[in-house]
Amino acid sequence: MAINRTPVLKRCRQLGIEPVALGYSSKKESIRQPKRRHKESEYGMQLREKQKAKFIYGVLEKQFRGYFKRAKAMPGITGENLMRILESRLDNVVFRLGFARTRKEARQIVSHGHIQVNGKRVDIPSYRVRQGDLVSVAPKSKELLVIKSALISNERISVPAWLEVDIEKLQGSILALPVREQIDLDINEQLIVELYSK
Repeated sequence: MAINRTPVLKRCRQLGIEPVALGYSSKKESIRQPKRRHKESEYGMQLREKQKAKFIYGVLEKQFRGYFKRAKAMPGITGENLMRILESRLDNVVFRLGFARTRKEARQIVSHGHIQVNGKRVDIPSYRVRQGDLVSVAPKSKELLVIKSALISNERISVPAWLEVDIEKLQGSILALPVREQIDLDINEQLIVELYSK
């Protein structure tokens, strides 16, 4: 499996992403002077938006292209469909519910079998949740330090309106799949659609 070993904060700087969007603290300020950028081409802007989305959700090119094809085949606006597909990945839902500090941590928690969907263990981070699903921490994993520390973290991200979380029971419900307004990420998905439509 391909792994991007570029430091997260460096990659955030390159793509113009706030580290908070990934669950990282933005307290560390860079003392370097920002480089003067040349005017970016249309293709450059489109490519940057695609790289941003792939980096935030931790998806590689082949899988991302598959998501785009699925979004295009769905009824509605392709860009919004793409964002909805990415947001409904199980690792992202675990992060959004606050059971992990970052999406990368959430992916690991899911891969190690610590998460259940509707009472059944699911260890596939790309599993897509549906409206009405119940996502919970497995009974044997409720004392895990990584989950406890994420829950008591002061910088815990607020749970979006399309999800409902019960901290006591360590579970969350999918009230509905998100609409674009509920996805608080600075991504211009229309540029991604234009890139793939060439």
